[in-house]
Amino acid sequence: MSITLILFIAVVIIFLWVVFAYNGFVRLVNRTKEAWADIDIQLKRRYDLIPNLVNTVKGYATHESSAFENVTKARAAAMNAGDIGERGKAENVLSGALKSIFALAEAYPDLKANQNFLKLQEELSDTENKIQAARRFYNTNVRDLNIKIESFPNNFIAGMFHFSVMEFFELEEETAREPVAVKF
Repeated sequence: MSITLILFIAVVIIFLWVVFAYNGFVRLVNRTKEAWADIDIQLKRRYDLIPNLVNTVKGYATHESSAFENVTKARAAAMNAGDIGERGKAENVLSGALKSIFALAEAYPDLKANQNFLKLQEELSDTENKIQAARRFYNTNVRDLNIKIESFPNNFIAGMFHFSVMEFFELEEETAREPVAVKF
């Protein structure tokens, strides 16, 4: 009878451990999805600001059509990117294209003084900062989830319930160190 009781207690403990481990994975996955949604919101805000910025700059630099086309193409590519890796690469290209637009402003003093341009530049800079903060939060959650998935004995539960490691949202080092320049 005592062996039966011990086996019963062991089964209950193992069952509870599986339940708690599973719930921990679900919590981390949902937290990571929420963090990605935060990034997505900021990226959409950025995408919405770009056409206004391009139109403002176009009024001053009409003959710089290649820069405008590059920004438009990069924006479309970023909006249509598939997985997180593709999205990171597309965002890097878009950041580079935006830098070229801001570089144009240096050649046009009237544009640099335009209040609409300055406001858009400020909003874009604020959005870039929010993207970076959301990216750090997302990557922290991905790191925690990946550690739990790869750690013993949780890796058994992860495999049993098909939890898989998630990809970090990485930006190129140059882009990560140099946010879109805001010059007044």
